[in-house]
Amino acid sequence: MHNAKRKGTLLLSAFALVATLAAASSARHETTPVEASLASSKVVIQVFKSPSCGCCKAWVTHMRDAGFDAQVVDMSDAELQTKKASLGVGAKLQSCHTAVVNGYVVEGHVPAADVKRLIAEKPAIVGLAAPGMPRGSPGMEMPGGAKDAYDVVAFEQSGATRVFAKH
Repeated sequence: MHNAKRKGTLLLSAFALVATLAAASSARHETTPVEASLASSKVVIQVFKSPSCGCCKAWVTHMRDAGFDAQVVDMSDAELQTKKASLGVGAKLQSCHTAVVNGYVVEGHVPAADVKRLIAEKPAIVGLAAPGMPRGSPGMEMPGGAKDAYDVVAFEQSGATRVFAKH
């Protein structure tokens, strides 16, 4: 009887060890929070734009194709300018549409890859901007493939900017 009890205890201990090792192994291979969020439920990006802007619609399609849940809010130009100001988007940073994702502002035709990097890195900034409407940026594709070189800039509440990505 004593041997049977000892064998049961050893078997239970071995099972516990295997379960612990399996859990530790699986924990090392977890996805990043951004990957998990995009895989399980799409990251919501709220887009504020004019109802008549075609390039804004094309940028929304670009973001959706990249896995974002783009929720569009159409507004008048005056309302849009008020929204930009309330979010800290200065005149030199402005483009045609403004978005908010995970607490960050995204102004203009910023590529989805830059937005994903922003979410992953979580820098201490207000947001990103692609000032103006650069030809060849997402939503601003041109016939014949004409492209402008442009920068996506990170901007702070103080108004300071730095290059986040070159395109």
